[in-house]
Amino acid sequence: MKDLIEYIAKALVEKPAEIVISEETAEDGRVLIKLAAAGEDMGRIIGKQGRNAKAMRTLLNAKATREKRHALLEIME
Repeated sequence: MKDLIEYIAKALVEKPAEIVISEETAEDGRVLIKLAAAGEDMGRIIGKQGRNAKAMRTLLNAKATREKRHALLEIME
């Protein structure tokens, strides 16, 4: 799941080398993926009215559902 978000985020930004993604698994099996990018690229990650962020969350949830898991995406500023 981390690879999916990394692929999408790097395609959106101008500085893909500054993308930092971490994945944490809770005791109940939930997966939390934290995404951080350069300050000037945050607008591209979030998108107009949050459309890019919502699309990434939708794709992440679809992948997690196929794996019978629950996943959350947190965009760090």
